[in-house]
Amino acid sequence: MGHSDLDPAVHERRPWNAGQHVGPKRPLKPRDIWAIRFYLDEHKRLRDRALFDLAIDSKLRGCDLVKLRISDVVSGGQIRNRATVIQQKTGRPVQFEIMTEAGRSLESWLQRRGGTILDFLFPSRIDYRGHLSTRQYARLVDEWVTTIGIDCREYGTHSMRRTKASLIYKATGNLRAVQILLGHTNIENTVKYLGVDVDDALTLSERTDI
Repeated sequence: MGHSDLDPAVHERRPWNAGQHVGPKRPLKPRDIWAIRFYLDEHKRLRDRALFDLAIDSKLRGCDLVKLRISDVVSGGQIRNRATVIQQKTGRPVQFEIMTEAGRSLESWLQRRGGTILDFLFPSRIDYRGHLSTRQYARLVDEWVTTIGIDCREYGTHSMRRTKASLIYKATGNLRAVQILLGHTNIENTVKYLGVDVDDALTLSERTDI
């Protein structure tokens, strides 16, 4: 049933998002990354360590990350230095790097996990032939950030995607490079995704003294 904006009762109703953090999720800081790694290592969470490291390096959306197969990250029995996947949202390929930390954690996880190159990298707990769900991935992210003492309402799966991209942008100011790494079709989307504003532009400009 609809309500008129003129009805007093409408203005007394509590907004659906009252008290909630809406908008873009914050990227992790380097100290947060290492705190989460320490926690996962301490509790011997091989799968979660590999998932976390790969999420940071790949900058993939959760729906693409959980559907990775072993063949996407392994070639000739070795962890790839670079990988390519087709994004579910855009249908376009995107490349990503696998750095030392992610390579080590993936190798440890795969030694424990076993399986063939056609299997999903992170199998479902319910159906081992399926993949980890995006909902479970989101729950894991909430657990990771809560464990190190930061507010899980301000972070989510997109924090994993934004973290390395934000660090690269801050270090280089190269929006085009970040656009390619994120697989965005429009650079305006990259600007909005990173939250680039006038102050950011001026800060980058001030680094160049002529």
